[in-house]
Amino acid sequence: MKCLFTLGSPAIGGGTNVIFEHATYMVDAGEDVYIVTEKKVLPEEYSWHSKANKLKWVTYEEIKDIKFDIAIATWWRTVYELYRVNATHYAYFVQSIESKFYSDSEQSIKLLAEMTYLLNLKIITEATWIKEYLEKNYFLDVQLVLNGIRKDVFSEKGDIYQKCDGLRVLVEGPIDVPFKNVPKTIDLVKKSNADEIWLLTSSDIEKYPGVDKVFSKIPVKDCSKIYRSCDVIVKLSYVEGMFGPPLEMFHCGGTCIVYDVTGHDEYICHNKNGLVVKTDDEQTVINYINELKENSDELNRLKKNALKTAKEWPSWDVSSEEFYLATKKIYKKESISQQELEKKSKFFFDIYVKFENMNFSFKKCLGNYMRKKNFKIYKLYRKLIGR
Repeated sequence: MKCLFTLGSPAIGGGTNVIFEHATYMVDAGEDVYIVTEKKVLPEEYSWHSKANKLKWVTYEEIKDIKFDIAIATWWRTVYELYRVNATHYAYFVQSIESKFYSDSEQSIKLLAEMTYLLNLKIITEATWIKEYLEKNYFLDVQLVLNGIRKDVFSEKGDIYQKCDGLRVLVEGPIDVPFKNVPKTIDLVKKSNADEIWLLTSSDIEKYPGVDKVFSKIPVKDCSKIYRSCDVIVKLSYVEGMFGPPLEMFHCGGTCIVYDVTGHDEYICHNKNGLVVKTDDEQTVINYINELKENSDELNRLKKNALKTAKEWPSWDVSSEEFYLATKKIYKKESISQQELEKKSKFFFDIYVKFENMNFSFKKCLGNYMRKKNFKIYKLYRKLIGR
């Protein structure tokens, strides 16, 4: 099977890592797998992942004369480029409901992201809450494949940095992505009695105010040493698909404090293997950090249960085998044609352009236009604008 995955960027990130794991598993299974990007990607841009060099890296221009068995979009923006790939089957790997990444002032982008679910693409997702959202709102047939983890990398056994005499807290994520909420997370940890704050980030920085140690753009294979050296990861994202860092921390012997963000309940159980806080309840975050510092028995209890959760979690081999089987199921079903996909993609994008260019007083006109052209989009539009 000649398979292609779209990719927005090869930069370090949890979602990109998931794509690489599934794609390279398919290579090892004997399939011919490509990664397509708009611009040429250099090997050093994906060298952070140990297996990404197994993939065939191409641009859209380079594949215009190649016929694929299946093409899989992996980010909402690339869905609108998917018709540029000549394939017999088209699919969509949904890693989050990406309209949630944008603020209420960005209604046109939110609408465009949501309309990707109306393109009649076969869906694979990584989290139960995403599957339920798509089934409830779009009546889609969604295959669920939970993310795996590198058991050979993330383990409680291995090298560590020098131990901290008190409580060492890890914050993870890019500092410039609003929904990851990293700056506010650091500020909250600074207000607690934590003894040290470490930051693991994909942002290109060497230091950050109030942080004792910064690890920037670290290859996956080197992250476990950082996790093993910390007691608890505090990750207060506003939106997630099924976030991996707390699970990686579980495997390395630590526990977590998280908001009740989408996807947390896939493996985090409050007061059993971690602590879950109502979103934006800042004082409770501080209180929990202080409690873990003062009560080592409670910290160790959470760590022990987190490690039990980790041991029961599937490896990437198990997860990617399920993903591979899901693609085979898609290949056996009817698919939207390249011509229909192109027509619908351009029509949806035209609606977005009209929405973006109209001021508020003309939004009603756009609503009438959509009601005549596509009632499903019209209902989605009214839902997003809250009317």
